[in-house]
Amino acid sequence: MNAKTGEGGESLEEALSNIKKGKIAPCYLLYGEEDFLIQEALQKIIAALLPPAEQGMNLFTMDGEQENIDDICLALLTVPLFPGRKIVAVKNTALFQSKKLLPTLIQRIRDQLNNNPSQAAAAFLQFLKLTGWKIADLQEGGWNRISDAEWQETIAGDKGEDREKWLPKVLELCVARGLEAAPAKDDASGLNRILAQGLPPGNHLILTAQGVDKRKPLFKQISEQGMVLYFPTPKGEARQKVMLLEAAQEFLAERGKRLTPEAWEVLGKKTGFRLRESMLALDMLVAYAGEQSTIKGSDVEEVVGKTKEDTVFDLTATLVEKNLSQSLLILKDLLEQGVHHLVVLKMLTREVRLLLYAKLFVRSGKLANYSPRMDFNRFQASIYPVLKQEKGLETLTAQHPYVIYKLLKNSEKFPYDALVRHLEQLAEMDLALRSTGKDPQLMLERFLTDLCLG
Repeated sequence: MNAKTGEGGESLEEALSNIKKGKIAPCYLLYGEEDFLIQEALQKIIAALLPPAEQGMNLFTMDGEQENIDDICLALLTVPLFPGRKIVAVKNTALFQSKKLLPTLIQRIRDQLNNNPSQAAAAFLQFLKLTGWKIADLQEGGWNRISDAEWQETIAGDKGEDREKWLPKVLELCVARGLEAAPAKDDASGLNRILAQGLPPGNHLILTAQGVDKRKPLFKQISEQGMVLYFPTPKGEARQKVMLLEAAQEFLAERGKRLTPEAWEVLGKKTGFRLRESMLALDMLVAYAGEQSTIKGSDVEEVVGKTKEDTVFDLTATLVEKNLSQSLLILKDLLEQGVHHLVVLKMLTREVRLLLYAKLFVRSGKLANYSPRMDFNRFQASIYPVLKQEKGLETLTAQHPYVIYKLLKNSEKFPYDALVRHLEQLAEMDLALRSTGKDPQLMLERFLTDLCLG
């Protein structure tokens, strides 16, 4: 995958090459519109700085929605638990945002609201943090009480003429998901001073952000002392195709899959060659393909619609929590959006199968030190290396360490016999849905009810 050019002309390849040569910056900032590329770059830089065996104890991550400057500063000044490098990574930080970026956030909400509601909600929470407005005040038509004059005074450069088209929708989305903007924190002057004075040897800071105000002192500090990499959305469909092709080929090769030329064309028509939407669609296609190595155009037609692809993963998340009411709501939403019932069935089967694998391994007695109450850092340091050495568990161990951690933890909620029975039910449903005229929604609802209520 071609890297994007940074503020000083640097690219991701150059950054990784410098790390390999021992030329390591104290801090890195990765920002831009292409969130998928930013996350890929973040993982590559972390892997280059810190071996996987050390990440459990010497890697500290925070999310921007819950970031706390005091915690970041403390983590940067604290020596690592084990000798070696220490990384503090803050994803989607708001430290570089200002009211100057409000029009950009509004545009992002408009663009993402239908295709990527999670990103739209995240942008709206940042919007609220910068404006000081509260969800409670905007609910039940409260947003209508904001006058045009107040809107334009708060958000310079946006007249708010079409806010009735997106504001009620994103507000309803955040309320339905129980989201609320975190209170605005103090500024980043403390962090800026720490960077100016120099981090302890071996300690490194990595920040990711979608938008930045380059006038911020923290941005100037990192530009001077560290490395800034910019990941913009490429201009023009041709360049978007090239970027998608590179990312998708790497993704599919790792999973032993390929798309036919027809499938590529159909996928492009469905997603507009937008990187994030296309990669989410590919993840679903890989799950749908199962043991089949080639993904055809008909598979893409069957699986990818004008949908919120990540909602399928929301369903499996509510399922393991045995939240029946929320699971049924998400299922109804998925089917109404046009997600094929066989796609839902495939994802449910995958989740139950992984839970069963996790259950079997816990029952095997090979994880003597494992406890479902242990935190992730301890799991990654003491349990994950044992798992990686096991043969015949590639389906489970191929997952991300945190995914495995959650699977082992969630498997405690389900008896072994119940998981076996649910897997048998899903196999019977697959046969019935392909060969009979039974109502798919009714069958899926019955399965969710049985799984959640036992």
